[in-house]
Amino acid sequence: MRTLAFDGRVGASGDMLLGALVAAGADPSVLDTVESSLPVEYAVDPVTKRGIAATSVDVLVDDERAGENHDRGNHDHSHDEGDHDHSDDGHTHAEGHGPQRMYAEVVDLVESMDLPAGVERDALAVFEMLGEAEASVHGTGLADTHFHEVGADDAIADVVGTALLLDDLDPERVVTTPLSTGGGEVSMSHGTYPVPAPAVVETAERADWSLRGGPVDRELLTPTGAAILAHVAEGVETLPDLRVTASGYGAGGYDLDPYPNVLRAVVGEGRGGLSRDSITVLETNLDDATPEVLGGLQETLADAGARDVTIVPTTMKKSRPGHLVKVVVKPEDAERVARRLAAETGTLGVREHGAGHRWIADREVVTATVLADGERHEVGVKLGTDDAGEVFDVSAEYDDALAVARVLDLPVRDVARRAEAAVRDGYADRLCHIVERERWESFADADEYTHPTLDEQGFVHLSAPRQVPGVARSNFPEADDPVVLVLDRERLDGVKYEEQPGGGYAHVYGPIPTDAVVDVLALPVEDGHFRLPEELRET
Repeated sequence: MRTLAFDGRVGASGDMLLGALVAAGADPSVLDTVESSLPVEYAVDPVTKRGIAATSVDVLVDDERAGENHDRGNHDHSHDEGDHDHSDDGHTHAEGHGPQRMYAEVVDLVESMDLPAGVERDALAVFEMLGEAEASVHGTGLADTHFHEVGADDAIADVVGTALLLDDLDPERVVTTPLSTGGGEVSMSHGTYPVPAPAVVETAERADWSLRGGPVDRELLTPTGAAILAHVAEGVETLPDLRVTASGYGAGGYDLDPYPNVLRAVVGEGRGGLSRDSITVLETNLDDATPEVLGGLQETLADAGARDVTIVPTTMKKSRPGHLVKVVVKPEDAERVARRLAAETGTLGVREHGAGHRWIADREVVTATVLADGERHEVGVKLGTDDAGEVFDVSAEYDDALAVARVLDLPVRDVARRAEAAVRDGYADRLCHIVERERWESFADADEYTHPTLDEQGFVHLSAPRQVPGVARSNFPEADDPVVLVLDRERLDGVKYEEQPGGGYAHVYGPIPTDAVVDVLALPVEDGHFRLPEELRET
C-alpha cells in the first residue's frame, strides 16, 4: 500500500505541509486552481534549515489583483542560510490577508473554486473541523462561527492547496507520528493563550494522532496544520515499515535553534499488515422486536451508515428471551445510525462504546468463471489482502455460487470451490502477456494493444507470473524473440479469472491500454527451457 508518513517532531503548519508534499513529489502546478480563484500566488523556493535542504512554500498576495497599495520596502521572509525576498515583485506575504470570513462564507468560496470532487470534499471537511473546534472554544453554533485567522486568504490557500497536492501525490494511506505543539504563549485575535492554542486542543480531541509538548517555546502546531492532519492522517507512534520511494522536507517560517524547523514527508510501499479503521460500537437490548424487524436491521442500518450489524440471542430481565444488537459505525456516523436504530426498533436507549479502531483487510471483488459444457458461468469472488497486496483469503460470493449451482445442478460448495481455485491460480497484482517483440513494437505509438484472440475468442490471454514459463513452453516454442508484457492489473478493465482444463487463468475482455504496460521483459531460455525473468521472481 502506497503510504505517506509525516514526522511531526517539530509540529506542522499549512505552509510546512505544502512544502513537504512538493518536496516529496507532488506537482506544484496543481496549485494554479487556487491562484485563479484568490488574489494569491504560491512562491516555491529551496531553502536550508540547520543544514537540511527543504522546500519553502509561501502564500503571497498579488498586490495588483488584490487592489491594495502595500509598502513594499520591508517584507523580507528570512530562512536559515537561504533568505529570499518577494518585496520587489508586486507581492507581499498573505498572512491574515483578506476578509475574516464566517464558516458559511468559507464553504461558499471553496465550492465556487471548481475543484475536483475529492479535493473539494477534503477541503470542506477540514474547514468543518476547524469550524467545530472554533465553535466549541467560543460556545457558538457552527453556522455562527467566525473564522478569524483561519478564514483569511492564506489559510484557505493552505487548506485547498494541501488537498490538491495530496490528490496529485495520491497516497492510499496517510499517517503521522505524534505532533509536537511547542510551548510558551501565542497571540491571537482574542488575546494571548498558552500553547497549544485552544482550537488545536479541540481538534486533537477529534484526531487519531497524539500531541506532545516542546521541544521549544514557540507555537509549532497551528490550527490549520492540526485540522488538515486530523482529517487525512491516522496516528502512529513511529514511522511504519516502508520501502521508501520518495521523501522531502517542508520548511517552517522561523528558526528553532538547535532544531531544523522542517516537516519531513516519507512516501513508500507498506510491507504488509492490515489497515486501521476508526470506529465506535453502538448496542441496545431488545425484548419485543419481531423477527421481521430484526431481519431488516442489516439493510436499514447499513443504509444509515453502519459498517457491520450483529444480532445475538440473549436473556434479559426476569429471564425473558431477547436480542443484543451490536452495530459498528464510523464515529461521525454514530448519531445518525443510533437515531435510525431507535426508530426501527423502538428502543429507549442506545449505548456507545468507544472501541477506537478495528484492524481490517483491504477487500476487492473480482469475477471468476466456471466452465461447464463449453459455457462460462460468472461468480463473484471476494479477496482479502493486507496493505502490501498479499492475498490471505479468497471467498466466493454465496448468492452467485448458489445461482450457478442451480443452473448446473451441482452442490453450491463445489461451484464455490472451483471459482475460488480459478482466482487463486490466475490472480496477481502484476499480470503478464507473452508476445513476439516485433508485434509489440508495432504498437509503440498506439493507445491500445490488441491480439487476434480478441476477435476470435473475445478476450486476450493473460498469465500470473508463476504461469509464464508453462504458457511460453506450450504456446511459444518456436517464437522469434518473445517478450513478457508486465501489466498493472488496476489499469485493466474487464479482467476475469477463468477455469480452464489446466487451471485458472486471467483473461481481459477488451484491448489492453498501452499505459497499463509497466515493463517489457525478455523471456530467458536456459538449457532449452523458458525461465521466469528475474524481475518477476518476487511478484
